[in-house]
Amino acid sequence: MQIHGESLVLAKMEPGNLCFDHVKKGSLVVRSTFVAGKEGSVVYDEGTDYVVDYAAGTLARTANSRIPDYSTHCLYGQKDFDHTKFTDFGNHRCFVWADYETTNGRAWAAPNDQRAFLTEVRTKLEAGGPFKIASYGDSITAGGEASEVPFRFQQRFGNYLQTKFPKAEVEVQDVSISGYSSQQGIDWFDKYMGTVEKPDLALVGFGMNDHNIGGPEPGKFKDNLVEIVRMIRERKGAEVILFSAFPPNDNWHYGTHRMALFAAATKDAAAEAKCAYVDVYSTWEVVLKRKDQPSLLGNNINHPNDFGHWLYEQAFGAMEF
Repeated sequence: MQIHGESLVLAKMEPGNLCFDHVKKGSLVVRSTFVAGKEGSVVYDEGTDYVVDYAAGTLARTANSRIPDYSTHCLYGQKDFDHTKFTDFGNHRCFVWADYETTNGRAWAAPNDQRAFLTEVRTKLEAGGPFKIASYGDSITAGGEASEVPFRFQQRFGNYLQTKFPKAEVEVQDVSISGYSSQQGIDWFDKYMGTVEKPDLALVGFGMNDHNIGGPEPGKFKDNLVEIVRMIRERKGAEVILFSAFPPNDNWHYGTHRMALFAAATKDAAAEAKCAYVDVYSTWEVVLKRKDQPSLLGNNINHPNDFGHWLYEQAFGAMEF
């Protein structure tokens, strides 16, 4: 199994986990940019900049490494941190990105049968012609911390559909409300989702801000999602995929540590509204069995980096319809 652009932050000379162990010797490339060959990208040298435990699937900085030392980051080791008391708290300057081959790879996301809810979507895609996807949600859905628009998960999903259904002309339009919650998704529907002309499919992803201290209870969040699905169907005539969020940094002061409940509420909302559901949360949880949260978070709080957006797309790609 080939892995491309997996992200890590490495502190001191402590080992950091790759997603998989049993790395094939000679396959590993570690660099300073997500995209290989990007202008200014630095390819680090094994033995000089880092050491590898191929069996365990770990990397560690050397004493004189050129790889940024994450232990110098302002949030390193901080518990219950309030990001507003720090400057430059994002992780982008600290990431390294790895390509490698593993003999112990497995699917990132569990198979997800949603055929009962997307029959019309598949029919349209197979028939070909214009097919518009509208994404609607919070700052993550708006592409938060992706370095380029093509790396946003909904753009990746659109490209996946374009490849799978070559006769279709897939277009993706984002109308998300950065920084806000599902209630604003209802209150400001016409201002945002209302601007999309004739969408065929809507990807709806709230939850990260709802999960914060002061947000709604999971039951109210579920009801809000059901209402958003209803509004999209009635006002826009589009089918809907609801998708869950991932757990934000456990050490962030403003999180409630209840994202599992909000993910479950998203799934319950999809069942009640009889629409499709994509389980991003479980995909993320599988990855976090080996990896630390900062290695996946662009802002070190609740925005995925480029690899994190790729993980979202893996969850969408696991959906059968």
